[in-house]
Amino acid sequence: MKIKPFKLEQYFATYEFSSKYLLSSSDCDGYPLEYVLECADAAQTQLWQELKLGYTESRGLPLLRETIAGQYRTITPEDVLVLSPGEANFIFMNVVLDKGDHIICMSPMYQSLYQVAESIGCEISYWQPDKTSWHYHTPDLKTLVKKNTRALILNFPHNPTGFLPTWADLNEIVTIARDNNLIIFSDEMYFQMVHDPANDIPAFCDLYENAISLWGMAKSFGLAGLRIGWVATKNRKLLQDMLEYKDYLTICNNAMSEILSVIALTHKENFIDRNVEKIKRNIALFTSFQAEHKHLIEFTRPNAGSTAFIKLNLKESTLAYCKRLVAETGIMLLPAEMFEFGSQHARIGFGRKSMPEVLEVWGNYIAKTT
Repeated sequence: MKIKPFKLEQYFATYEFSSKYLLSSSDCDGYPLEYVLECADAAQTQLWQELKLGYTESRGLPLLRETIAGQYRTITPEDVLVLSPGEANFIFMNVVLDKGDHIICMSPMYQSLYQVAESIGCEISYWQPDKTSWHYHTPDLKTLVKKNTRALILNFPHNPTGFLPTWADLNEIVTIARDNNLIIFSDEMYFQMVHDPANDIPAFCDLYENAISLWGMAKSFGLAGLRIGWVATKNRKLLQDMLEYKDYLTICNNAMSEILSVIALTHKENFIDRNVEKIKRNIALFTSFQAEHKHLIEFTRPNAGSTAFIKLNLKESTLAYCKRLVAETGIMLLPAEMFEFGSQHARIGFGRKSMPEVLEVWGNYIAKTT
């Protein structure tokens, strides 16, 4: 398979580790190893101390799969496959899709969620949001279904807009999928990062027998360096097909990361809850910042996840502005061009403690240049 360069990841490779200020990261500040181990109970500490660095089970450590299953309502350990998050999407696309199949993806969307399918030779339709509220309306989704539609590729909480559907939205999506015999691939990497618990929603794997939910340690937990994710589905045939494909890629998972993931999952209040509180504080800061710079920034407050998509009222493209901003201030801002979504928007990330300092620097730059 020949595949196009990953625009977003290439952009991050250029600026993420050389820029002084990161304002567009979708992950939260990473937790130190020492902090994770301090959260462990006695049995988990013993597992860590006795760990041997040999091959691990391809499906994932049984204890980890059991712990993961406990995060869902109807999922068992046998419904779980542990692997890296990006690998999960790549495997799913290659196992399920053939040239000429039609899929429906959200837009804007993380590139790998449609680029792999495009490289296979699939036809793609994009489910577009209301650009004022960023709401994805289910009647619009229904009109995109064709006779050869094979799958819906979804992402809730949504990156980059921070949109979260209602229960009614979820039920309608499942009805559309079931009526048309569609597989749902649901990227849920920001699962449980809901800013108001009253708005919390379940995973698609708990709602629909032909849905596969992706989650992992990178976003909700602030442990991106573990490179551990998983898929959960009641479709055992699909899970087995993905397991067999995995043999050609990573084969098995990082032994240390599996134990650390068990610790984080069983003490998730020490990770997810802390991250959500930081995100909410930063959203409040940014809301005040935007109010001072309404001439430049339009902002719809997200209700889940760690990101938002802002509109910049510029005389130049967002890409040109972002390159100038990082060169002159050290602030990395991610332009809409990296999502192939026009040239007027940018992604903001709320998961970093440095946001007050970054906004001060950006505010001074705005005052000088506008």
